[in-house]
Amino acid sequence: MRGWSVACAALLCGVVLAVLVAGAPGPAGADEGVDNGGDSSSCRKMPRQVPNLVPRAEVQDGDCLKDLTTAHTKDTRHTQEDDWRGLNAQGTNNPTGVPGLQVDGYFPDERTTPTTNTYNGWVHDSQFVVRFPNDWNGKLVITGAPGVRRQYANDFIISDWVLARGYAFASTDKGNGGVEFYDDESEPGGSVLEWHRRVEQLTKATKAAVKKYYGEAPERTYITGISNGGYLTRYALENTPALYDGGVDWEGTLFRAGGPNLFTYLPVALRNYPEYEATGSQEAHDAMIKAGFEPGSEFLWDEHYTTYWDLTQRIYREEFDPEYDGALKAGVPFCQEGTPNCDASYVYDERPGEVKDAVRNVSLTGDIGKPLLTLHGTLDALLPIRTDSDVYSQLVKQAGHGNIHRYYVIDEGNHVDSYYDNNRNKLRPILPCHRDAFKALEGFVQRRVAPPDSGFVPKPRNEDVVNHCSIEDTAPRPEP
Repeated sequence: MRGWSVACAALLCGVVLAVLVAGAPGPAGADEGVDNGGDSSSCRKMPRQVPNLVPRAEVQDGDCLKDLTTAHTKDTRHTQEDDWRGLNAQGTNNPTGVPGLQVDGYFPDERTTPTTNTYNGWVHDSQFVVRFPNDWNGKLVITGAPGVRRQYANDFIISDWVLARGYAFASTDKGNGGVEFYDDESEPGGSVLEWHRRVEQLTKATKAAVKKYYGEAPERTYITGISNGGYLTRYALENTPALYDGGVDWEGTLFRAGGPNLFTYLPVALRNYPEYEATGSQEAHDAMIKAGFEPGSEFLWDEHYTTYWDLTQRIYREEFDPEYDGALKAGVPFCQEGTPNCDASYVYDERPGEVKDAVRNVSLTGDIGKPLLTLHGTLDALLPIRTDSDVYSQLVKQAGHGNIHRYYVIDEGNHVDSYYDNNRNKLRPILPCHRDAFKALEGFVQRRVAPPDSGFVPKPRNEDVVNHCSIEDTAPRPEP
């Protein structure tokens, strides 16, 4: 049966879905300041030596851990595996054995009854996690959760790797989450606006915490993320660039009041895919290609219709245009044209001006103030490359910042790396390309070594694509 259970088992939606997880007990050892598998030697300083480490946090708990990576934290309840499951391909090699301090907590919330995040036994949104490795390199990485997942979503794909390189790491749930993230008592678009404030809040607080813990401020601060986390990376470097030294954008979501955006192509898919699936209609197929979906991505369409497109359209449309379906919350699942309040019938261009204004308030401009490296897969069937990063790269050029931007088109990359596991001859994971791009950003910022020129990164045929990618191996981009 088509429905939410399938969606919640996957990524949801790099841009949108999330795993709904019931409240879990707090981190092991939270009361003692030492986890069940660690001891005082696991930290440079014990939590009690640095009280109120994260400024302006309403609640914070610190634990000394013998290993801050997911290999250990998944067993000690210092992460939630459901939050990051599905974001990586099987066989991904991750480092382990990084001792240090982990601080979990939350900031004061903006709504009356914050209830979408029940992690750590807290019925409270605006949760964060900050990790301080003992062997610190003097730098910091900030992330925001993808989709409508929560603060641990980047633990496997980003935290493990940067911690092993010596970085302090911080992540936020963006202030709201879950498939009802829109229901936060704010005006249309307000839930997404909160994401920006929460990332800025976390960045400032973590910089202060790093200085307090290590005795010196971070020398460099980078921001990175996937999907909605990539969007937040773009937005931060456009609007608060002074807080950062650069970023890596992994298939960030593009909001543009005049389009393209989710609402200009997802309804096209909802209208046309069922007919294409049932009859093979060339007309329906061509409508989807025209909307932005890449030729060659057809084998992904059924899974995306079932798992992503319908739910993504409905919950994000409810966020920006709640009047479309009246008193309903996020419309009617998997409806067809002609059904009242059906999102398959949604036409963004015909909606009132206030809907465009709500989207405009969160839109990107390309006016970045610090170096940014963007990656996007050619077979992304959730955020099609032609309606997203192709457009964003042009915005950056038009804003006059092409000299500090690089755009790497990843051959056969999809929005969800775990899809590679069942499509090894058709897809490749993007995670190793993200890691290679991050190293290129380090060289650009810290040693003034220019990153490889923007280009198309072909899928190698005789290499371990799960763990290897070189953004220097570029070639001409094939025509779609």
